[in-house]
Amino acid sequence: MDPLVAPAPALDPSELVRTARHAVLAGIGEEGQRRLSAAHVAVVGAGGLGSPVLMALAAAGVGALTVIDDDVVELTNLQRQVVHRVDDIGTPKTDSATRAITALAPQAAVRAERVRLDAANAARLLGPADIVVDTSDSFATRRDVAAAAEHLGIPLVWGAVQEWHAQATVFWSAPPAGQAPVVLADLFPPGTEGEPPSCAQVGVLGALCVQVGGILAGEVVKLITGAGEPLLGRLAMIDALTARQHEIAIRPAVAA
Repeated sequence: MDPLVAPAPALDPSELVRTARHAVLAGIGEEGQRRLSAAHVAVVGAGGLGSPVLMALAAAGVGALTVIDDDVVELTNLQRQVVHRVDDIGTPKTDSATRAITALAPQAAVRAERVRLDAANAARLLGPADIVVDTSDSFATRRDVAAAAEHLGIPLVWGAVQEWHAQATVFWSAPPAGQAPVVLADLFPPGTEGEPPSCAQVGVLGALCVQVGGILAGEVVKLITGAGEPLLGRLAMIDALTARQHEIAIRPAVAA
């Protein structure tokens, strides 16, 4: 698949050194690193999945990150939400995430949006981004994110974690020629999705959040640089209890 983002003209010398292990990686190289520097990624949620996504993308050299979350840090978050610290308890997650991103990658431009994304503000929040990563834990929010990404025609990297199990995929309503569009409704037709139980009710494996967050960040890097094969049209399913991973095909529910 062709790269999604045109490369920036040049990297700061310190950023060249910081990201040198990408510059020698097949499929990325120096040009791919400049593509990452030019990219803008919006991440919905700075919790269990959003935390490792944000840290991995900042470390990878993504130039602009929008962090969207309306919650504050609580002690129970720290079992899985690795971007936050004990000293952050009681502060907005967008603030602590911004601090961590800036400490790791000072060149990254961080846009913190302490709001709950909904149908009314989704286009404004996501419109400037090249890619959206949805790590939210409510289907109402997931539907609003998906609808906005579909309308904007930008890729949506999507993940969900519950208990010992996780899913990850890529939706895209306007992919390059030769690729079939796949959207959230193809996986969860309207009215069939239901509302998942909360982490407080059933729990979640913290290490699985980090694992899946890494997968989501990897999909973003591939889409930006054109490396490898994205999860478009494929749903990765992870069972941490048995250490097994498999995938199923996602096909358009309605032919174009």
